[in-house]
Amino acid sequence: MKAVVMTAVGGPEVLELRELPEPRITRDTQLKVQVKAAGVNPVDTKIRRKGLFYPDALPAILGLDGAGVVVETGPGVTRFAPGDAVWYCNGGLGGDPGNYAEFTLVDEAVAQPKPQSLSFVEAAAAPLVLITAWEALHDRTRAGMDRSVLVVGGAGGVGHVAVQLARFAQCPVAATVGSREKAEFVRALGAERAILYTEEDFVEAVRDWTAGKGVDIALDTQGGDTFQRLMDAMGFYADLVTLLQPGAEVDWTPARRKNLRIAFELMLTPMLEDLPAARAHHGEILEYCARLFDKGELRIHVSRTFPLEQAAEAHRLVEQGHTMGKVVLTVGETA
Repeated sequence: MKAVVMTAVGGPEVLELRELPEPRITRDTQLKVQVKAAGVNPVDTKIRRKGLFYPDALPAILGLDGAGVVVETGPGVTRFAPGDAVWYCNGGLGGDPGNYAEFTLVDEAVAQPKPQSLSFVEAAAAPLVLITAWEALHDRTRAGMDRSVLVVGGAGGVGHVAVQLARFAQCPVAATVGSREKAEFVRALGAERAILYTEEDFVEAVRDWTAGKGVDIALDTQGGDTFQRLMDAMGFYADLVTLLQPGAEVDWTPARRKNLRIAFELMLTPMLEDLPAARAHHGEILEYCARLFDKGELRIHVSRTFPLEQAAEAHRLVEQGHTMGKVVLTVGETA
């Protein structure tokens, strides 16, 4: 089979197209999936630059998000049969093989039936960002009850999904964006207020939007100085969720003064720590969101696709940090 392999830690040039043996089922509950498309996430580029989560894992196949067709099942599989279309977030960290390949292995507990309304490309773009946004808004905070939500980077992969999930929970939503095109994009997704941070101070804009109260929930997708400044945009007893590691220089005084609840969201934890119940919860999130897609109440935006052999170019684009929505690799026929 064709696969793109990370051969070393480094730039996009360490990704090489190779011919490898097809993977073989080794566990009773595994599915062998013919991958039709693989999502490219910022974490893929970080792993490539900084190293895998497991020692001695090189060479490795990256890619956590995938969608494809089951071609073989282990003897213990009960939920799927050959020919079933599935989507999932699995592998790509240096343990289980990822999805930058024509075939991969996925445990049936992790896979879910692909939403009927989504193409394989759209389905492959969605799992990681859906799980991240859902956990941030519903598991780490109490989204709903008309609580106001600020999404930092609202046009990005996680951001554009978070805007929609917050609106579905009947929360008023504001989102920061870097261009007028992105401002129109997040408004179309349901954001009441698009804050163009290149032209206005986002803290002042949030306070104006909330009539001086401050926002009830903020999702930080950027970290750094943005995380620090978000504390000034928060209301009292509010929830601030970050996807990043705060620096040692953070001044926590505003958070303490306002009794903020600070939460962290790393959707990789169940994979890294082998937490079956948490992984099952990820499946429940995908199952619920599939219904939203099929009802037309949720959408995923794919800004660009690349063929598998151009994975390095896809990484370069993602690392620029300016894409709207997601970037996806196509693997063979994706209809």
